[in-house]
Amino acid sequence: MTYTIEIATDNYLSTAAAIDGGANRIEVCSALSEGGLTPSNGYLFQCRKDFQVPLFPIIRPRGGDFLYSAEEFEVIKKDVIFCRQHGFEGIVTGFLKPDGTVDKERMTRVIELAFPMQVTFHRAFDRCREPMQALEDIIDAGCHRLLTSGQKKTAPAGSQLIRQLVKAAGNRIIIMPGSGVRAENIAALARDTDAREFHSSLRTTIRSKMRYIHPDFSTDPLDYIENSIKPEAVQELFAALSTA
Repeated sequence: MTYTIEIATDNYLSTAAAIDGGANRIEVCSALSEGGLTPSNGYLFQCRKDFQVPLFPIIRPRGGDFLYSAEEFEVIKKDVIFCRQHGFEGIVTGFLKPDGTVDKERMTRVIELAFPMQVTFHRAFDRCREPMQALEDIIDAGCHRLLTSGQKKTAPAGSQLIRQLVKAAGNRIIIMPGSGVRAENIAALARDTDAREFHSSLRTTIRSKMRYIHPDFSTDPLDYIENSIKPEAVQELFAALSTA
């Protein structure tokens, strides 16, 4: 059985480490602490220049909900065009209406702008009112892939719904479990859901290489650490999947 592992990263060094570990695809983000926001043009350009694996930037202009103003949607469209013009293989995005349904009109417009890139509908799905109807709306809009934790905090907790989604989707769209996916649970998740693609961030932190620590900020836990990924953690995912 062939599996695909996508790793979400939010800095250049983590992206390089994930690719070194064998990741099949990268969701390129900033601010994973916010659930992933649109990365800067400079970060995207450098990744595109240096890496050959498929790169899927997330297009999400802010944290919080997935209901965007007209002005925010204009920003989103410009970011999609940038990614298309610079040769990215896909993007990751998603839009909801105030009533908790998928905004098919906006999704269709973005998919048109993105072509020939693939489009993944992200975990905005997990905030939808009716998941099976949302799945059909996402398919009708033309998305290639759905990232979901099964409307639970983690994909293992949502495995029952994910299995239902995989069955309902058939060959029309790829269902990709994500959130809380680790080496210790990915094989069981594969067996429980029949999914063939998986998403993980595998985030850890490392100490800054700064030798000088300003005393007034020495106790701030965020000032002198950075997000990181260990290449061997990606390899462990593949090794665990081999037992599924």
